[in-house]
Amino acid sequence: MTLSEIPVVAAAVVADKPVIDIPVALAQRAALVAAEGGFAEDFDGVVTSPCISVCRMTPDRSHCQGCFRTLDELRAWGKVGAAQRRDIWAQLLVRAGIAHPAAVSAPD
Repeated sequence: MTLSEIPVVAAAVVADKPVIDIPVALAQRAALVAAEGGFAEDFDGVVTSPCISVCRMTPDRSHCQGCFRTLDELRAWGKVGAAQRRDIWAQLLVRAGIAHPAAVSAPD
């Protein structure tokens, strides 16, 4: 196959795909985990993954552009318990510049 034979995707098709606002999606995911009780110290269930289905590494391979986990955190996720998952969540939220839901106080 030559370069000229490779199909080109029309802009209209790409435009129909929803655009994901990564910080908003990740903050919403964190709020879901908080609502499930996943950030509570006594939570013994499965802490929901921060994955928002934008799975690609940054150019320097320091972390995923979607969930902000490092390669080591991605590898460890399926093997660690709730406490370690909460720690990973805390670290990735700092990386992403998103306030941890547990640190955000409810309005009076």
